[in-house]
Amino acid sequence: MTIRFPLRASVALILGAALASAACAASPVGTGKPTGVVKILSLNDFHGQLESPGTFRANATAPLVPAGGVDYAAGYIAAARAANPNTVVVAAGDLIGASPLVSALFHDEPTIETMNRAGLDFNAVGNHEFDEGKDELLRMQRGGCHPTDAVNSCRGAEVGTPVPFEGARFKFLAANVVKKGSGKTLFAPYGLKKFDIGGRAVTVAFIGMTLKETPQIVTPTGVKGLVFRDEAQTVNALVPQLRAQGVEAIVVLIHQGGAQTAPAPLDINACVGGLEGSPIKSIVGQLDDAVDLVITGHTHQAYNCQLALASGRSVPVTSANAQGRVLTDIDLTLDTATRDVSGVVVVNKVVDRSNPAITPNAEIAGIVANYKVLVAPIANQVIGSIARDVLNLKDAACNMPAGDLIADSQLAATAAPSLGGAQLALMNPGGVRNPGFLYANSTANEGDGNVTYGEAFTVQPFGNSLVTMTLSTQQIRDTLEQQFANCFGQTTFGRILLPSNGLRYEWDNAQACGAKVRNATLSVGGVSETLVADGAVVSPARTWRVTVNNFLADGGDAFTTLKGGIDRLGGAQDIDALSAYLAAYKTPNLPYDPLDPSLGKPRIVRLDAGTTCP
Repeated sequence: MTIRFPLRASVALILGAALASAACAASPVGTGKPTGVVKILSLNDFHGQLESPGTFRANATAPLVPAGGVDYAAGYIAAARAANPNTVVVAAGDLIGASPLVSALFHDEPTIETMNRAGLDFNAVGNHEFDEGKDELLRMQRGGCHPTDAVNSCRGAEVGTPVPFEGARFKFLAANVVKKGSGKTLFAPYGLKKFDIGGRAVTVAFIGMTLKETPQIVTPTGVKGLVFRDEAQTVNALVPQLRAQGVEAIVVLIHQGGAQTAPAPLDINACVGGLEGSPIKSIVGQLDDAVDLVITGHTHQAYNCQLALASGRSVPVTSANAQGRVLTDIDLTLDTATRDVSGVVVVNKVVDRSNPAITPNAEIAGIVANYKVLVAPIANQVIGSIARDVLNLKDAACNMPAGDLIADSQLAATAAPSLGGAQLALMNPGGVRNPGFLYANSTANEGDGNVTYGEAFTVQPFGNSLVTMTLSTQQIRDTLEQQFANCFGQTTFGRILLPSNGLRYEWDNAQACGAKVRNATLSVGGVSETLVADGAVVSPARTWRVTVNNFLADGGDAFTTLKGGIDRLGGAQDIDALSAYLAAYKTPNLPYDPLDPSLGKPRIVRLDAGTTCP
């Protein structure tokens, strides 16, 4: 028997449904053995979002409701467990990293502590788990204080958690992350969970992993000494091991995903386009027939799909949006005779903070509130002002207002000869987080147009440092060519870099690799120089001083050409550069206006007929 209940159902209905689902269901024909329902609740890409990120709707006709917050997520989990003791809670990566200041300032210890109390069982590592390196990720599991930051670590005495930092009570899983020397996985490749089904024990395996391209999208030093193996091959190699232990029910937690091909707002329980052309569809299509369910992440999308395994049999493939807005509610029916899955029912549900049937976890809410008190003097400080929204939204050519602002701040921070003598700066779009800089007053009550440090940190949360280097014109052109999928060593995805004021380039995706950047000019001190003309590099040996963050400088996002930059000079942290830049626009000065003609926009021009940023 599988049970569904609406988000706004009464507590009595929830408990009644759960008691039914916990009971033995009708026996399948021919087995003579009972079946029972195991509840799986899953999330992905939480990114330390302890508080609600705002409102959300399940589909185009659904109401807009306040969504998310770890206290309410814990309330949904508690209701499910009260209804069905056979409940397990899992995450498909990026639980931590790229987090708001209330978690990030404390090295994401608050996220681990609150997820412990929410009842998380397993988290497959994602790429952002490696933002502070593998050693720091190991500390997240094992506990203990940060090795160099005594001020912002182990603050449990002030917030109501143990000292030293307790570490994760749940297990990190990393089936495809292997240490070069020993060949052992960084964390356990899978977790096993036993369930009592009508007096018989049935085990479910949860294989956890991240995308194999992780080394190309994190700071390389953070994953030094690790190998990231092919996802499908990793799962298929584990199947015989699990079956040797009598395990037949297999769930894959993977930090890789896809997206529906429909205009927003999407139906979180639809699968428009079938994830066609996505990495996850290709991976699922190679998986062993033993796999029963695939829980995904990485793309920050919500979908509820059925995709074919290598055998042709279809299995559910799910994703729960991001930042705790959605939980995937899964009823897994287990057959005690075969110890395998005989049915799966999946429903994505908004974590609705207005749901009267859900009681938020008061202990967790208190911990978050206490961390907010600690961070408030920093987070609520006004650092500048804006005349209108400066959003993390791209046009067809991939111009992004928030990215332009950040690139300009990095150029300003390194332009002085003593600070690097930079003539241009480039910013990676993945380092600019949603929603960008909003004009409207926030909960800090700073006033319309004012930008707080906490808001700026939310947009740029990685704590990267700036690096100014010398590149030739040829290297600049090659870097711009590496923006495009499968060009000059770039991987299957494209990343269009955001240039500082003064750099303007045109690109044509219909051209071959090496000829996509058609024209590029750079204005320095009022003098305009041509770098590329009609696809040809002008003065290829001429050199320039270029600023990027250390993630890009080390070849992140597969921009390997930047690793060849010479005469490097380290600079400020990116958030400090941004704060200093915005200070020039702080009241009583005029606010920053993204439409100011002096900002030289558009800086990127697209020549082909494409209508969306790749």
